[in-house]
Amino acid sequence: MGNTSSDTEFNGASGLDVDVLVVGSGFGGSVTALRLAEKGYRVTVVEAGRRYSAPPEASGTAKKEHVRAALGEASPEASGTQKEARSRRGAVAPLPRTSMDIRRYLWMPWLGCHGIQKITLLGRVLVLSGAAVGGGSMVYANTLYRPLEPFYADPQWAGLADWRAELAPYYDQAERMLGVVHNPTTTYADKVFRTVAEEMGVGDTFQLADVGVYFGPEGRPAPGEPAEDPYFGGAGPRRVGCVQCGECMSGCRHEAKNTLDRNYLYLAERLGVTVVADTTIRSVTPLPGGGYEVVGEPTGAWPAVTPWGRVRARGRQRRWRAGQVVFAAGALGTQQLLHAMRAGGQLPGLSERLGHLTRTNSEAILGAVRTRPDERITRGVAITSSFYPDPHTHVEPVRYGRGSNLLAPLASTMTDGGGRVPRWARFLGACLRRPHLAVAACLPWRWSERAMIVLVMQSQDNSLVVRRRRGPFGTSWLTSRQGHGEPNPTWIPAGNDATRRIAAEIGGHPAGSITEVANIPLTAHILGGAPIGENPERGVVDAYQRVFGHPGLHVADGAAVCANLGVNPSLTITAQAERAMSFWPNKGDSDPRPPLGAPYRRIDPVAPRHPAVPAFAPAAYRIGGLPVVAVTHVPDAEGR
Repeated sequence: MGNTSSDTEFNGASGLDVDVLVVGSGFGGSVTALRLAEKGYRVTVVEAGRRYSAPPEASGTAKKEHVRAALGEASPEASGTQKEARSRRGAVAPLPRTSMDIRRYLWMPWLGCHGIQKITLLGRVLVLSGAAVGGGSMVYANTLYRPLEPFYADPQWAGLADWRAELAPYYDQAERMLGVVHNPTTTYADKVFRTVAEEMGVGDTFQLADVGVYFGPEGRPAPGEPAEDPYFGGAGPRRVGCVQCGECMSGCRHEAKNTLDRNYLYLAERLGVTVVADTTIRSVTPLPGGGYEVVGEPTGAWPAVTPWGRVRARGRQRRWRAGQVVFAAGALGTQQLLHAMRAGGQLPGLSERLGHLTRTNSEAILGAVRTRPDERITRGVAITSSFYPDPHTHVEPVRYGRGSNLLAPLASTMTDGGGRVPRWARFLGACLRRPHLAVAACLPWRWSERAMIVLVMQSQDNSLVVRRRRGPFGTSWLTSRQGHGEPNPTWIPAGNDATRRIAAEIGGHPAGSITEVANIPLTAHILGGAPIGENPERGVVDAYQRVFGHPGLHVADGAAVCANLGVNPSLTITAQAERAMSFWPNKGDSDPRPPLGAPYRRIDPVAPRHPAVPAFAPAAYRIGGLPVVAVTHVPDAEGR
């Protein structure tokens, strides 16, 4: 691009299948797809996961059935098998009703499970992440906070720019696109958390959460009431008022959660972006004349060992010739692909900093578990409030909907870390002293109605180094070790203290994650590994999120987040991607960015020629003083 790659790559060289290929359809990938389509590029998004959908939009009699299902009542016409559950590769499958629908909830494609929840052991940390068209938005907890001050001041990138000022307009744009509102309801869990915050002397830090959910007109609750597009001036899909069922993290089936397939990705597809589901990218290789050859294969195909000992999936490969490639497969997916390409020699110029500054958001997932169910625990959206036990520690209540009990075995009796007695010995002692409580913590029976999950996050400077380990027959996987800064925490004292108080308040007992017994923390927010830096010795990408050493490659997902945020990271990933894409020129124009490797300088964003959202709409594209451009109408698949 510009001085860093040939103009033909940017403006559509002959022989290329697409101008831009995006790997992944999560927050960064969906932002990339929309913003570059608005600037005239031919964009293809390749997603390893399946495309899922909510029930059909409700009206008349169908509306009654829809609301009945949302409230958890049985429908007389419901089918236990659900004919669409075994949808063909690339087709739309219905979201799981609860997490107990393992094939549509868990991501284990080699076993035929193409669900939305991925669980990965990454060396010394267990990671929860998303997998579907729409990425993590399909399974995340809707919570959209701006980060704490240490994020902006982290030494990895603080010297490059005033990041608070640079990102502020993009946070605003992301909030409007994702429909962020203040949670309008106070739940049972919120009352408990407020009481505990006051007991700990930090009651002034308690707040209701900012969430990306449609509750009703102007944020006022209107459960089950359908409404025409409230965000995009008629360019987006309709919504239905949230019914507070707690099912956000098993896949919202009620059209209330503002997932990416209902905003960024929806609008991108209306502009002609192609989304290819159920396809895993295996290689990205530079082409002699510029651009890259990208090879994908069917996700989850059973492997076959070639005569040379290499593993290949059974199934037809797909190939694209792309001028630009944007990695947006999530922090783990992007790292996995980049590590493989560097090790295989396809991308030898990648920085040695790849894998460094991988962050867990300094996180722990704890809980307060009752022996008897209380349905009040499941009411509300996934996360409804939070408070700060200390300036660096953030605590939130998390819930699953009624019947979503699959992850109960990840819970265990809480044990503190540190000290001279091994943690496993303390755990065994606690289980022997009170075996009934140890069983209650991990028993799936009505677990979502008994467990008040406690998510603990910190803005501390700790990290991991992720590296690639080789196995037999050409296999490989990612593992990790301690990295820069303080040791990655295996337990958080302030979080354990708060959880014990919460348990006492609800008449339950404190629980931790079973992996903590082996000092392996659990995180739902893996970040970093391809950090922003001033040069290849400091980072993997520059401040415009272009990959050092390989012009035409970019990173636009959580892998480019440099520091622990202390809050849920989805809004920051979205804002960083908005900022990176704002500097791309419209197709055919010159690139305003300096050459790759040149010192960073602040430049103005480039207005898209064909914005997808009308200027009068709440989510219209407004970054700083950009001029408003009229929308060119693009009909949808039904010609509207």
